[in-house]
Amino acid sequence: MLATEATLEAQRAIAICNACRYCEGYCAVFPAMELQRDFTVTDMSYLANLCHNCNGCYHACQFSPPHAFGINLPKTFAEIRLESYAEYAWPKPFADAYRKNGVLVSAITAGSIALVLFLTMLIQSGSVMFGPQTGPGAFYRIIPWGVMSSVAGATLIFSILALAMGARNFWVDTQTSLSGPINWAAIERAAHDVATLRYLGGAGEGCNDADASFSLARRHFHHALMYGFLLCFASTSVATLMDHFLGWEAPYSWYSLPVVLGTLGGIGMVAGCGGLVWVKMTTDPVPVARRMLGADYALLGLLAMAAASGLLLLMLRGTGAMGVLLCLHLGFILAFFVTMPYGKFVHGIYRGAALLKAAVERQKNTIVAG
Repeated sequence: MLATEATLEAQRAIAICNACRYCEGYCAVFPAMELQRDFTVTDMSYLANLCHNCNGCYHACQFSPPHAFGINLPKTFAEIRLESYAEYAWPKPFADAYRKNGVLVSAITAGSIALVLFLTMLIQSGSVMFGPQTGPGAFYRIIPWGVMSSVAGATLIFSILALAMGARNFWVDTQTSLSGPINWAAIERAAHDVATLRYLGGAGEGCNDADASFSLARRHFHHALMYGFLLCFASTSVATLMDHFLGWEAPYSWYSLPVVLGTLGGIGMVAGCGGLVWVKMTTDPVPVARRMLGADYALLGLLAMAAASGLLLLMLRGTGAMGVLLCLHLGFILAFFVTMPYGKFVHGIYRGAALLKAAVERQKNTIVAG
């Protein structure tokens, strides 16, 4: 990673933090920091993505603004994370997508919805588009299965490839200082930290979002969003198996596994997105990197609309509104697939990799100390 104003500021701040060590047990960052004395620019990328932005260190720090030292690690690390997303993006020309991410995601979303609606109305008559469609294969009477699966499949495959290449670039850049081998114990530790969102609890009592008081609200809302998303993914996977391998065409009954999983997942996503937006609107603005807010709100808005349109489609699928709602829902999904590697979604990938490196480092340090 290249040296920037943010990475230089982080190196200055970390030198002070490593001498002070008041925040020693606050989160994953400080134990990782204390294993080193010198820090490269690449180390800044690793530590920034290890940071969960709980703001605990900012409110506890005796050197935070208005002190002359002006230590504000949450804001500095957030700026470095945004720079790292662009630095590791693949293909490289797409790195510019991070500079005005909120505007870009909004434009792509509007374009995706308009494109799906326009193409569907070109291939379907008004009686089919706006008339009730019921029974097996009802969705495919609006948009043929071949068109739906080929467009969604192509964009999803590209997005997964772009995410994988970005993760590879991050790992290659940051693992140069890795002091031990990757084993199952380290993988298990990192997976546990990701699944439980352990460090969104700060030092245990919660995050300091609005002020110096502690709250677990962001952790709970993040859990609702993350597991809601996974339930929706599971719903789509089960529906694909039922449709293409068992020959049971959608739409399915209210009590079928895909519908139950999708309903619970959609509700979780809407609640999680709404809660996280509320947390961001009420948080203390001083430790916040304003450049990151556009990407934050863009991803939360897109995920919320994708989930809400899916729930609305489920409730009104037997009416004449199904055609338009199907196009809207698929437009949101298409926009999400297209922007997934070039928005805030990548933070989960890089943070998981940073947690894996931290687990390896802690394991090696335990062995040496023993």
